[in-house]
Amino acid sequence: MAEKEGGKKKDSKELTGRQKAAIFLVSIGSDLSSEIFKHLREDEIETLTFEIARLETVEPEQKDKILTEFQELMMANQFISIGGIDYARELLEKSLGSQKAIDIINRLTSSLQVRPFDYLRRTDPAHLLNFIQQELPQTIALILAYLEPAKASVILQSLPHEVQSEVARRIAIMDRTSPEVLREVERVLEKKLSTLSSEDYTAAGGVSSVVEILNLVDRSSEKQIIEGLEEEDPELAEEIKKKMFVFEDIVMLDDRSIQKVMREVDTQELSKALKSVDSEVQDKIYRNMSKRAAQMLKEDMEFMGPVRLKDVEEAQQKIVSIIRHLEDTGEIVVARAGEDELVV
Repeated sequence: MAEKEGGKKKDSKELTGRQKAAIFLVSIGSDLSSEIFKHLREDEIETLTFEIARLETVEPEQKDKILTEFQELMMANQFISIGGIDYARELLEKSLGSQKAIDIINRLTSSLQVRPFDYLRRTDPAHLLNFIQQELPQTIALILAYLEPAKASVILQSLPHEVQSEVARRIAIMDRTSPEVLREVERVLEKKLSTLSSEDYTAAGGVSSVVEILNLVDRSSEKQIIEGLEEEDPELAEEIKKKMFVFEDIVMLDDRSIQKVMREVDTQELSKALKSVDSEVQDKIYRNMSKRAAQMLKEDMEFMGPVRLKDVEEAQQKIVSIIRHLEDTGEIVVARAGEDELVV
């Protein structure tokens, strides 16, 4: 390496995180490294490129140590995502030994803050629903704001209709919650105090949080919740709607983006999804298909006959999920209401 002290190469333990990352990228080859770069910010790419440029020869032993360290950290991260810190520590101890497990967990937790309700990661949403559905809307909102959106959406759509919009509203207007309140709610759910990683006030909720949850609930629940919010708080409902994407919003996509989406969509699902939409949406889709493909799609819809509304909504939700995935990966750009549409 270029980094030397007194003519001696630095040990891998003495290397900075950036230097280790540079060695890791060199070790896995240019093809894989270029895929990783696609997910980084421009400043991160510049920093890593600079570090790579400073590298000289990477010794095989040093490369192996860094690849092993990466593998161990990824293993620990996966265990944490499945079952939390305690679960990760238990599995690492079984596979690597107590001291090694402690070292890995310490490296991760130096920058990782364990969120409240971490112990609920492995709890089935249906089981959790039984515990919280009798709680006040503000309590339910607090819990859902800290859960993964996929799990929170299952619970939200299973709540009584008269409660759903109020819970969604409280998530949207939530800002910061004191550790004392979090502890009390955790104590009630778990029957014992859970250790918070920090005494600082913890941020959760907000409009983005409720949008992420609403984007995952079923279509009928989404409509009902939005309608309830419009009655309760029209301004908040409008703010949430501006950030949400529903199937009919596909008309906001440019032709290139729609064509990318169509390549990922099953024809049968598309036929169902177009059953209940207006001609503007249908025409937008047809214009981005070949004449033959568009004619075949129209025939499929005609021969399909009546389709249950539930099946139509499920098909639309699948296509919306594809659109959101393509947006998240940077394949397409979705112009939302109230946002500048300038793309460079």
